Amino acid sequence: MNNNELKYIQSFAHKKHWDQESVFIVEGPKVVKELLESDWTIEKIYASSEWLNAQEPIVVPTEQVDEIILARISQFKTANQVLALVKKKVANTPLQFDKEFTLVLDGIQDPGNFGTIIRTADWFGIKQMIVSEDNAGLYNPKVIQSTMGSFLRVNVAQCNIEAVLSDNKLPVYGAVLSGAPLSRTKMQAPCFLVIGNESKGIRPNLQPFITHPITISSFGTAESLNAAVATGILLSSWRA
Repeated sequence: MNNNELKYIQSFAHKKHWDQESVFIVEGPKVVKELLESDWTIEKIYASSEWLNAQEPIVVPTEQVDEIILARISQFKTANQVLALVKKKVANTPLQFDKEFTLVLDGIQDPGNFGTIIRTADWFGIKQMIVSEDNAGLYNPKVIQSTMGSFLRVNVAQCNIEAVLSDNKLPVYGAVLSGAPLSRTKMQAPCFLVIGNESKGIRPNLQPFITHPITISSFGTAESLNAAVATGILLSSWRA
């Protein structure tokens, strides 16, 4: 690996770079293995000799690097054998709103929360979600890491949520503090489920579109639930 290539990969630690580039970084044996079995395009793999020697023949470009180089290019505190540069993929459009349960994220800012929500959606069989334009970016390295590979199976589209909801007549469930108790509500797909910002909730311009406001009943004194935790509870209730 030459110095220019090294600096290029290191630059993905900065938002301006990973946001503008046509590729993104994926690390770790498990997720790279899933990538190799998917229809995503891998531009190049950088890996330790141990990882490369354990693989079947790989058709994408690879380069063996030592542990020192892996540590320098990794976004992790401890490098994990393999790093791949992957081509970004535009969400399949138009999404099939009339056939699916669509998760809607309104301004989820924390990359860890966003990635965990994608992973949770994958667990419950959600195939698609739409996110607001100010949501954390899908290709943020921390988001990709938090999904644990689930970004490969959940179709994520960034769009104008208000425009989408106004164009559809499906039920819109919204997680709010003053809605009907979740225990008395049964979400029915196809529909939308809106999850709001971690601190501000669902924005006022989206609230008129919510046909079924719902809330997770509290039995303690905590002010609110983490957005990812709330999403997991709501999706578990839907699947129950």
